[in-house]
Formats: sequence, C-alpha cells, structure tokens
Amino acid sequence: MQILDMLVQTGGLQSIAKELGITEAQAASGAQALAPAILGGMQKQEQTRHPLNFSGLGGLLEQVLKPQATDLSEGNDVLGQIFGSKDISRAVTQNAASQTGLDQSVLKKMLPMLAMLIAGYVSKQSTGQSSDAGSGLGSMLGGLLSGGLGSLGQSGESAGSSSKQSSTQGIAAMFDMNRDGNALDDILRMVGKSLRS
Repeated sequence: MQILDMLVQTGGLQSIAKELGITEAQAASGAQALAPAILGGMQKQEQTRHPLNFSGLGGLLEQVLKPQATDLSEGNDVLGQIFGSKDISRAVTQNAASQTGLDQSVLKKMLPMLAMLIAGYVSKQSTGQSSDAGSGLGSMLGGLLSGGLGSLGQSGESAGSSSKQSSTQGIAAMFDMNRDGNALDDILRMVGKSLRS
C-alpha cells in the first residue's frame, strides 16, 4: 500500500488537516514531503543493532485519529529514535516548507503526527507475524516507501500522470543534497551519522 492511500484509508489525513487547520490537499502535500524521510529513517533503523520496537505502538494511530488534540510527545519519541537528532527533524521540515509553501510551524506539528500514524499502522500490520517479522517489517516499510506517495497526490483532485511525476520528482529533489539524483541516500546518510554518534 502507498503512504497517502494508507493515510486516507485510516482517516489520518483528515485528522491532520482538521487538527492543524489546513485543507486536506495541504495535508497531502505536507505528507508527501515528510513521509519519505520518516519511512527511510524507520527502514534505516531496522538495519541497526537497535531496531525500533513497533510492538505496542498500535495505539499511536488512534491517538491521532481521536477528536481531542494529539499529544505529540510520543511522536517526537519515535522521531528521536529514527533520526537521533532534532537537527534532522528541523532540516526535514525546513526543506518541506520550501518545497510545499506550507509554514514550517505547521510542518513541525505534522511531522510527529505522521510518525505516529505510520508507526501505529506498521505495528498493527505486523502484529501476529511469524518470527521472521523483521524481514516482513523491512519489506512493509520498503513497500510504503518505494510504492511512491500514492494515487491521491492531489488529495482527490484530478491530476495527470505528468504532474504527479513532476511532484514526486520535486519532492525527491528537495532531499537530494548533493544533486546526485538519489535524494533518499542523503537523508539516510544524515540519519545514519546520527545513529552512529
């Protein structure tokens, strides 16, 4: 399943939009810009000696979906584990702000909410997996990441494949710090350095 499709099906996108006082199209744009770093960080964390323990994180999904304001502390805890540094979170939201035109203060709140939604979803999907859950988890994260950002890149608005492709390329370019055509490597390099320190 692709990340935006997951966010729409769970109601996460609507919850983010409502809580942050933005449109669903703006929430989708923000999610497109932020999700690759979160998923990439989770995938990178899975390859370390201290992988993120998703068991028991299923409740994070409901925390974002409930009508009350979301307590972002657990989302920030997840980000701390996958990024290792607030500097990386700041860099991700700063780049997303320049790419999407959304205010960085909105994206700073959206980032932990997205982390909670993704961690909660992955936890629920991985519950009941066999002892080989690690590789299953890695492939699930890879599927969310490599499957693209979903068919709802314009949050339900009609969009041609060319505009969706250019949108995805724009997001990739945002993270491509050394302009080598591989954006995710640059984010993961930042995450990897943080995990080693």
